[in-house]
Amino acid sequence: MSKITFMGAGSTVFAKNVLGDCMFVPALEGFEFALYDIDKQRLQDSENMLTNLKNHYQKNIKIKSYDNRKDALRGAKYVINAIQVGGYEPSTVIDFEIPKKYGLRQTIADTVGIGGIFRSLRTIPVMLDFARDIEEVCPDALFLNYTNPMAVLTGVMLRYTNVKTVGLCHSVQICTKRLFRDLGIDHEGIEEKIAGINHMAWLLEVRRDGQDLYPEIKRRARVKQKSKHHDMVRYELMDKFGYYVTESSEHNAEYHPYFIKSRYPELIERYNIPLDEYPRRCVKQIEGWKSMRQEMVNNTKLTHTRSREYGSRIIEAMETNIPFKFGGNVLNTGRLISNLPERACVEVPCVVDRSGIMPVFIGDIPEQLAALNRTNINSQLLTIEAAITGKRDAVYQAAMLDPHTSAELSIDDMISLCDDLIEAHGSWLPPLS
Repeated sequence: MSKITFMGAGSTVFAKNVLGDCMFVPALEGFEFALYDIDKQRLQDSENMLTNLKNHYQKNIKIKSYDNRKDALRGAKYVINAIQVGGYEPSTVIDFEIPKKYGLRQTIADTVGIGGIFRSLRTIPVMLDFARDIEEVCPDALFLNYTNPMAVLTGVMLRYTNVKTVGLCHSVQICTKRLFRDLGIDHEGIEEKIAGINHMAWLLEVRRDGQDLYPEIKRRARVKQKSKHHDMVRYELMDKFGYYVTESSEHNAEYHPYFIKSRYPELIERYNIPLDEYPRRCVKQIEGWKSMRQEMVNNTKLTHTRSREYGSRIIEAMETNIPFKFGGNVLNTGRLISNLPERACVEVPCVVDRSGIMPVFIGDIPEQLAALNRTNINSQLLTIEAAITGKRDAVYQAAMLDPHTSAELSIDDMISLCDDLIEAHGSWLPPLS
């Protein structure tokens, strides 16, 4: 029996999306879906939910929860990772509340910036523990990483372990579809080219029947910017730097030094920036889960429609040898994007079949876009160095190189803020000296 192992299976809704998708892949008949999570109640909830789906659709698969991580991984052909180390409380609360005391505001704080740095630091040791187990009990498994910070964590797995890894995000496959919907443009029949880094990949080309659609996109975007809407940061970046970015405006507001500034509080209103968006989202999801739990966990008639997630399609391509193209996060080996650092984790088009994942060579991207990517890559690489070496100075340097943090705080305040966060997170972090 072949096996797909889901790490962080207590994420019941996401487990439904990815493993529910896998139930609709005929090539996975007879597979075991192995579930692992440190939260036993949520793990049981996910097992019940997936069992309901399996029984409803009469699928020939096995659903099994594991208390032991190594047993869950043993013999796996695919490993799906969707963990959150530290959870909303205490870790996410710490990542938002302590920076606020220094006047540093954030929106999502899970990719770069102070929040992204410390989420990386507490997650990297766990990922390396996973890698040691995988190298021992399922060394040929493909590791599908959905956990943020995507670029840092995928980069660590590819640089410091022998685990075959690809990072998967939601933003690439919905980028142009939502942009065109918001601008009232027909999305059918378009050809697109997207590359960069996770959450800051760029819509480099978008055409229909050979015609460049960017002039019309920009014309409509300039009109839309005259009134308030949910995507004002990305439209502003497109206007000033020439290209649309894949990830949302609330994310990109904190990836750059231009939008969240205590000296210019009017920018928050001007660009419609939702400060503290992620904590609000977490609280809403926690409350929503209480009412959703009965409907999902104990519903013997639970249904599922295959989602847009890449995971099941990648696995299907490897099982059937029918190629599938997707946007994946991989190491920039051989300079896939030639004007970004080789040690960076980049997001580029990839093709997968039974022979594995083959990233597409991009070459140079427009220099202004590479420059914006490098501002985030700098902090990502220093964060990795801090986690691997235990150097406290590298934590400080990662913060000092972050565009938003360095635009708001002095060097002394950035160092003090890092010290306060290190103390508050305590044993969640690797030893730092």
